[in-house]
Amino acid sequence: MSEHYFTESPSSEAKTRELTLDLAGREVTVETVSGTFSPTRLDLGTAVLLRHLPVPEPGDILDLGCGWGPISLDAALSAKDAEVDVRVWALDVNSRSLEATSKNAKRLGLKSVRPVTAEEVPSDLQFSAIRSNPPIRVGKEALHELLTTWLPRLAPGGRADLVVSKNLGADSLQKWLIETLGSGFSVVRTGSSKGYRVLTVDRD
Repeated sequence: MSEHYFTESPSSEAKTRELTLDLAGREVTVETVSGTFSPTRLDLGTAVLLRHLPVPEPGDILDLGCGWGPISLDAALSAKDAEVDVRVWALDVNSRSLEATSKNAKRLGLKSVRPVTAEEVPSDLQFSAIRSNPPIRVGKEALHELLTTWLPRLAPGGRADLVVSKNLGADSLQKWLIETLGSGFSVVRTGSSKGYRVLTVDRD
């Protein structure tokens, strides 16, 4: 790989493909593109996360590192089925990821999905939920900066769900989150499957 999926503007040739998968209890077909995270299949960690998520509460949901959109699409579909009013902020640094998520949301008729860069998120916005398969391979320093930027923006009573591979430091990340977020937050492991941990952060 000549570049990472967390590149802002991938320079490699953009190769698209259609992918059929299960989201929110139904079979959907989406378009993925090279130069994004896991463009050939639904990432195993993301699949584990989606199986552990509750139906969204009303409010603003942040998909932190949206890739081609599976977490955002799943949240929007689940909320639509439950007749819950949400706005899903699909955040990524990668322009191809944002474009693919936008196309997939339109394809599935999901008007609640808003693909954005960090600068496009209102600075005073708080989230009822944050959902993420965070980019562990971006490096510990950058990962910690990402999480300390966005997790404190959970609204009171809000919940964040993160999926992390045990082999890539899920247990040490849980300990770091507990120490860093401090009082007012709890961090517990709510799921474990196929070598992945689901960490849930609740704000009082």
